[in-house]
Formats: sequence, C-alpha cells, structure tokens
Amino acid sequence: MSEDAIRLETVRKTYRGRKGQPEKQALKGIDLSVPRGSVFGLLGPNGAGKSTLINILAGLVLKTSGKVSIWGFDQDENPRQSRASIGVMPQELNLDPFFTPRGALEVQAGLYGVPKSDRYSDEILRMIGLEDKAEAYARTLSGGMRRRLLLGKALVHRPSILVLDEPTAGVDIELRQMLWENIRALNAQGMTIILTTHYLEEAEEMCDEIAIINQGEVVARDSTSNLLGRLDARAMVVHPAAPVTALPTGVGIAAELRGDGAVVLRYHSQSTSAEEVLETVRAAGISIRDVKTEEADLEDVFLALTSSV
Repeated sequence: MSEDAIRLETVRKTYRGRKGQPEKQALKGIDLSVPRGSVFGLLGPNGAGKSTLINILAGLVLKTSGKVSIWGFDQDENPRQSRASIGVMPQELNLDPFFTPRGALEVQAGLYGVPKSDRYSDEILRMIGLEDKAEAYARTLSGGMRRRLLLGKALVHRPSILVLDEPTAGVDIELRQMLWENIRALNAQGMTIILTTHYLEEAEEMCDEIAIINQGEVVARDSTSNLLGRLDARAMVVHPAAPVTALPTGVGIAAELRGDGAVVLRYHSQSTSAEEVLETVRAAGISIRDVKTEEADLEDVFLALTSSV
C-alpha cells in the first residue's frame, strides 16, 4: 500500500466563464503527495486555489483532469472508499439550526453508513467539549461551539485523513488552544492532518511539511525547517550599553533603531558574515551590552515565494 495519505498527479480544474467571460484555471497541474501520519500545511494567498483543491479531495468539486488518490484509493475508480477515508472540517459554519449536537453527529454518521453500534457520538461530544450541550439546538450555540461541532462532524466515520480549512479563523485563544490539543491527540493516534491557515505562526509550530500554492500552482513544497532555511536573511539585534546617536553603516547592512533602544541590523548571510556586522557596530562607536541573531520565519518565506510569482 502507498506510503502517501494523498497523492495528486497533474490535477487541473478549469471553471467555465460566464457569458462573454474567459475560462478561469483554478488549478494548473498540481503534483503533490502528503505522507501518512504527518501534519501537512497547505498555504497560499486568497484565490490561490486552496479551497478548490480541498473541495476536490472532499468530492464536492469534480476535477477537470488528473489523478487523485486518497489513502491508496483512486478517486475515480473507488469514489466511496476514497471519500470514506477523509473527513473535512469546512471554514463555513454550515449547520442545521434545528439539530442538536448529538442529532447532528448521528445524522452525519448515518450519511456515511456507519451502523448505530459503531457510532461514538458521546465520545466525540466529550472530546470537543460539547457534552453539556448535547441536546441544545445548534442555533443556540455560540460561534466557537459551532466550530467545535464542525470538527465533531468530520470525525463521525473515523477517517484516516482530517482536513482542517482555516479551523481557528476568528476564534478566541481558548478555543484555538482546545482545537490544537485535539489535533495533536488525533495525530498522535496516527491520523493524517492537512491544515490550511492564515496564521503562519500556527503552521510553523504545527506542521511537519508545508506546500505553498499560488495562482493554482505549487511554488514550494518541503519540510518546515527546510523552507525556513531557504532564506538566508538574518537580523542581528544589538542592545547598546549607552543610547545610540548614529546608526552603523556598511555594504549589505541595513540598520534601524527600535523603540526600546536596540539596533536591528539586517543582512544576508551568503554575502555578509556576522563578524562583519559586529565590526560595523564597533566602527560606529557602539558598546554592546547584549546581542542576538534572528533567522527568517515562515512569513518571510511565504511573502518571498508568493510575491515573486
């Protein structure tokens, strides 16, 4: 059996244009694999094609061409098995207001053909913190509770793969922490997690590997650590022993004064060494009380890759 939870081969999606309008190519031949058991980040700016890709995986949108394999099942040859292998927590709060949380989970399980003896609705309600709201109508739930219920609905058929589409968008810190605790626990049990998020610090902390999509194409795909290593941008933060009257100057070095009195010197490690930066500081007559260096974060990588395409 394939070691990949998901494999995409030259997947394209073209939407017909409205009358008099040209076609829109949402996906331009996506080749991508997601390892089993990983937490995989799918990032990209608005309109990059992420939602189209997720909807294709969920079976909600038909691809124009290409091949999709989910947990070893070809989506065209084994549509039921491939769909049963994946659960999707959508970004939109699409809940029937007249169902209770328990009722919503039971109906969702029935739609997936899960026998009553194999359902675990009460266990899901405990996990998502809605046990005390099990019989309340969904319309009475807060936005955060509804988002938790969406996670529960994605889990009713015990999928091997869980897709989270902007799961923490607009939620408070407490709910965000609860969601990530659940995700870590599910991943520890062997579930493959695919995450889309606009919170890049979350992707940096949670994801083993990341793919960045821009304008319907994969512009980068690597481990999180390797992606961060692609940029050689560095920042040296110098805390002077006395207030600075003049900023250091040097070729390939950009200096700025922070509000706390620290001097930030930005440079590229391939062309400028840390020792050269320190020499520039000393030449400016600055006595150093403390110093540290900072490397690029995921936001730097994201902006560098998406702004150049």
